[in-house]
Amino acid sequence: MSKNIKPKSVVREWVESILVALVLAVVIRSYIIQPFKIPTGSMRMTLIEGDHLFVDKWTYGPQLLPPMFWDIGFQENNPLLSVRWPQFLLPMTKMRLPGLRKPHRGDIIVFVYPVDPTKDFIKRLIAVGGETVQIKDGAIFIDGKEVTDPRIKKTYYYNRGDYGAEGQTVHVPPGYVFVMGDNSGSSYDSRYWGFVPETSIIGKADFLFWPLDRIRIIQ
Repeated sequence: MSKNIKPKSVVREWVESILVALVLAVVIRSYIIQPFKIPTGSMRMTLIEGDHLFVDKWTYGPQLLPPMFWDIGFQENNPLLSVRWPQFLLPMTKMRLPGLRKPHRGDIIVFVYPVDPTKDFIKRLIAVGGETVQIKDGAIFIDGKEVTDPRIKKTYYYNRGDYGAEGQTVHVPPGYVFVMGDNSGSSYDSRYWGFVPETSIIGKADFLFWPLDRIRIIQ
C-alpha cells in the first residue's frame, strides 16, 4: 500500500455518514414508507387529532417522482422561497412504479388534495372508477347494492355537498376514486369537491405508532 495515501479525517467520515443517512431517509420516505400526522377530526373515531401513523407506499406502487411543495419562510402570508419540480418533470409525478395491488374499497388512503396540491388529505376509499355511489338513509350503495363491509357499515353517512345530495347517484370516472371521512358529519370530502385521481394517491395508512397507548394496525 502506498505510504502517500492519507486516512480520512474524522470530520470527513462524519459528513459522508450524514449524507448517506440523508439519502437513505429520502429514498425510504419517497418510495417505501412515510410518517403522517392526523391534523383534524374528519376520521374520528378510527383516527383522532394528533395520531401519528405510517403510510405504506409500496402496496399501491410509489409515485415515480413524489410531488414536491416546499415553502420556506413566510412574510405577510407569502413564502420567501417556494421549491417545486421544473415543469418538464411534472408528468413523472403522475406515473407509478409497480405495486402489489390496486386500492380497494375500505382502505384508508393518503392523497394529494385535488383542490390544493400543497396539502395531503386522509380519507376512506368508498368507490373506484366505473362504479356509482349513492348515500341513502346513512348507508352507502355501490352500483345499487348496499355495502356491507364493516369498516364502512359502521359509519352513518350524511347527504351533503354537490356529490352527496339525497337521492343523487354519482358516477365515478375511470382512473378516479371517491373518498369520505369516517366522521361523516364533520368531514370535507368527495361529497363536496368530487373525485381523487388514482395518480394522486400517496399510499395506504397501515400502522398507528403514536401515542403509545393507541399503537395498532389501522383498519
